[in-house]
Amino acid sequence: MFKKMASEALGLSDIGKIIDPQDFDKTDSDDYVMYEDGEKIYFLIKTKADEYCFTNLAIIHVDGDSAMSSKRTLKRYPYSQHTISGVVLETAGKIDLDVEIAFTVGTIPFKIDVQKQQAERLTDLYKSLLRIAESTHENSIIINMANNSLEKAVAILQNSRSGDVALDDQYSKLTDFGFTWMTSVRNQYHVKDFGDVFEKYINN
Repeated sequence: MFKKMASEALGLSDIGKIIDPQDFDKTDSDDYVMYEDGEKIYFLIKTKADEYCFTNLAIIHVDGDSAMSSKRTLKRYPYSQHTISGVVLETAGKIDLDVEIAFTVGTIPFKIDVQKQQAERLTDLYKSLLRIAESTHENSIIINMANNSLEKAVAILQNSRSGDVALDDQYSKLTDFGFTWMTSVRNQYHVKDFGDVFEKYINN
């Protein structure tokens, strides 16, 4: 009992280990990676109960009820649908045996403890997630600006007098142009694959 309390007080109850690439295929997460669609694992943390798998397309969380249970719940968070924010890395103190990375995916907060001796490798993940969060934020601003510009153009056209322009024809052309333009903007700035970010920062 005392040993369990001491372990929890020191944050040792569920410290994760960073899995080496050659061992990715030995994890549960590997079964759920969409290799058929070009998905690739770049970083994987395994604790007694859970696995946190970071691919170029999504974060895969194999959620265990407890270390004593074999029951697992698979949760997948595509970057295109769930914004990453609040990325924080907590380094270890003198008596700590672990380091912690925290971040929010959409509205879901994550806190993952990792062995202190693997702190340098965890920094690579921190950089990757931070860059993805920054990129997604900047891209969302550009998409909003593009959408606002289109709405202003439509408003100007709607306020035009029918004698000045062939309103129906112009509105139809603007609608077609707007759809094509916004599709192009979304394809460019709504990023689904962050493989280039992981390639840059993850040093396997």
